[in-house]
Amino acid sequence: MKTKVSRRAHFNAAHRLHNPNWTDARNKEVFGLCNNPNYHGHNYDLIVSVIGEVDAETGYLMDMKILKDLIKSEVENHLDHKNLNKDVVDFSTLIPTAENIAKVIYDRLRPHIDQSKEIEVVLYETPRNFVTYPVK
Repeated sequence: MKTKVSRRAHFNAAHRLHNPNWTDARNKEVFGLCNNPNYHGHNYDLIVSVIGEVDAETGYLMDMKILKDLIKSEVENHLDHKNLNKDVVDFSTLIPTAENIAKVIYDRLRPHIDQSKEIEVVLYETPRNFVTYPVK
């Protein structure tokens, strides 16, 4: 039977939405307050889900302690209390939008979770604004 297990996590980070190939006026027009040259921060909430078949011997889809530890090492330690534009190499050439942050999180977790299982990342930038990656 296909099942989905999920783990919630949290991290804080600052960022600036800015395309270096655009003029300051164009950046301000597209990104508004999120283009503040002094950056701004968010309290991100994250839900990582693993989807697949439950193991008949263990009754687990995935050991939640392993998922917790992966999120801690690959996401929280990597992004928490960082300036995403300046401190996180993933965003050296990538605008740190919620969409791109969710994909970076997925890409960091994917190699550590059995390929037979799907992964879904839901990233809340605010309580009302969130991104799901990937969408099937």
